[in-house]
This record gives sequence, C-alpha cells and structure tokens, in this order.
Amino acid sequence: MRILHTSDWHIGRSFHGHSTLDALSGVLEALVVQVREHSVDVVIVAGDVFDSAAPAAACYPVLSSTLAALADAGARVVVTSGNHDSAARLGFQSALLRDEITVVTDPRSVGTPVTIVDEHGPVHVYGIPYLEPAIVRHLWEGVELRSQAQTMQHALDLVRADLAERGGRSVVAAHCFAAGVDSTPGVEREIRQGGLDVVPLPAFDGPDYVALGHIHGRQQLSDRVRYAGAPLHYSFGEAGKPRGSWLVDLDADGLAEVTWLDLPVPRPLVTLRAPLDDLLGDERFSGHGDHWVRAEYTDSTPQPDPMRRLQTRFPWCATVAHLPSETLPDDGAGYAQRVRSARDDAEIIDTFLAHVREGEGASEAERVLIREVLDARSVAEASA
Repeated sequence: MRILHTSDWHIGRSFHGHSTLDALSGVLEALVVQVREHSVDVVIVAGDVFDSAAPAAACYPVLSSTLAALADAGARVVVTSGNHDSAARLGFQSALLRDEITVVTDPRSVGTPVTIVDEHGPVHVYGIPYLEPAIVRHLWEGVELRSQAQTMQHALDLVRADLAERGGRSVVAAHCFAAGVDSTPGVEREIRQGGLDVVPLPAFDGPDYVALGHIHGRQQLSDRVRYAGAPLHYSFGEAGKPRGSWLVDLDADGLAEVTWLDLPVPRPLVTLRAPLDDLLGDERFSGHGDHWVRAEYTDSTPQPDPMRRLQTRFPWCATVAHLPSETLPDDGAGYAQRVRSARDDAEIIDTFLAHVREGEGASEAERVLIREVLDARSVAEASA
C-alpha cells in the first residue's frame, strides 16, 4: 500500500497581509498530480486544514475541490483536525463529502480505524484529532488527562488496544508537538506550556507509521515517526526549507520505504541585508524581483519611507527592518544625565537625536539648521 503524508495546509492564512489562497491552490494541484503519478492508495492530511476556527467563505471551495481531486486520482483520503481547525466546522463539512473521504474530528472515534485492504490484507488508519486536555478529559472517566502528553498517551493506548484485537498493519495520523523537534518562531501556534505538553517519542510505539502534523518543517524523529510540514512557506524563518510530503510504502510486513516528494515553491523567500542605497541599486540583489523579500537595512539612522522605496525594486517586499550594522558604545550615562549636562538648547537637541538614532547625534548640516531655528526663536522672543 502506498500512502502520501501531508499536513498543515492552513487554508486561509495570509502572508504579511497578502492572501495565499491562489498560491496554495496551485501547490495542492501539484500534490494531486503526485498522487496520480505515484499511484497513491491513501492520502493522510494530519491536521490544521484551515488556518482558523472560522474560515472565510473562499476557503471552503479550496478544500472541497482538492479532496474531490484526490479521490478522483484514485486515493482514499483521511483528514484529521488540528489545533487551528474548528472540529465542528470541519466535521460538518465531512457529512457533505464522498465515501472515499473521511474527516476525523470526534475524540470519541479515537481507536476506531478506517480500514483499507490491499493484496497483503488490512491496513488500519487511526485518525487522532487534536485533543485539548481540558475539553476531552470528561470523555474518559478515571484517566488523568492534565497535559497533552497524557492525553496523546491515552489515545495511543486506545489505538494499541484496538490493534491488538484486529491485527494487521497500522498507520496513525495525529496533530501534536513531539519531543525532539524545534518549532519555527512565529509560525506554529504553541500547543505546549513549558515542557508539559511535549509528547515523548515512546508514546508512538506500535503503529507501522505515524504521520504527524503541527510542525511546519520536514522532520524525521525515527524511521516510523515523521512530520511532513506545510506545503507553503508561511514565515521568513522557513526560507530555503523544502516543501513537500512523505511517500510511505507498506509491504506485507509493515513499513518498507519512505521517500520525500518535493512540492513547487510559488514564490521563494529571501532576507536581504545591506545599507538602503545598496538594496535599491546594487546589482547583486537584482535577481530577487520576483521573491518575497524581507529587507534589513543597516544604515546607522532610520531612512524615510523605506518600504515604498524598496517596493519600486522588489514588488513583493513584505517587511522592512532597520538593523544598524554599528552602534556607538554606551558610555553608561542615561538620557536624563546627558540632558542635565548639556550646556545649551543645541546640545539638548543633539542629545535627543543621539538617544533615538543609536548614538548618532546631529550631522554638520543638521547642526546648521538647528542653530538657524534656535536663533530665529531667540529673535522672535526678543521682539515679543
């Protein structure tokens, strides 16, 4: 049996204010092509199908058309809900879908598989929706479920108990933060609180393959336990990281082979760092006109209207940061102390400029202008 493991589609997520729906639709179309070309039997989508609990209306056709296309390509599809999804909304959608598509959102279904048969016998696919301990603990009386680690351990115990009775090969799809991986800052909404909600790797013992979601980058915790990551880049911290899915082959004895399939990147991400004039004119940056750009200009002082100026060269410049390459050393004196030691108004203004401009006081041209303004004020006061 051949299984495609994908996750974290985040339909409806924006990128620095820009819609990603068209880009994601194109990537998901490429994923459907992979399913057809590689004769995939089962597609697993391990949570965070939508980016929010209340997706915009335009998000639903993207999901429906993609799931239908996967089924038309010959695959059985199993989808689980993630921490971004509304289980109720995703579950309601499932009632409208075809028989080849199963959406798992009900915690009470944990331990009940979708069973698919190939020439070697049954393969049991156990979907585990995202389980918030405070919400689901009442479902299993007598079991302590204070952390997600405990909750996932209990869910996997239910899977193992059911599998012991059924026999055969098995795959688990779940959405959680497993021990041994690092999140991308600013990307994954934290499930964990401190270290309590990190799920230890031994919790996943038993199944032939564990398809995890939540982490946006490709991760391999063992031969059997993997994250596929998101199909799009949603943060500059992910720039350069591959996007794709795992192609999982099961033979008569269980896991046989796992292969990575790359997905296209519609618009690469790049961070450019240099003085603003270099970013605007240097030829070494000329190849980034079609990229998402994070610009970090290193001038000693903030420059006027940097975003508008940069977008004349980089239309897809999404964010600009002023990160001076050098700052004057701190002499230990506070701003108030420097103001008190100033001898006149010109020095007070110079002290303020140095305070707000990373240690750089007034330039010679600025000193001339300041003196002219102060002299004009003195004349006005004298004649009042």
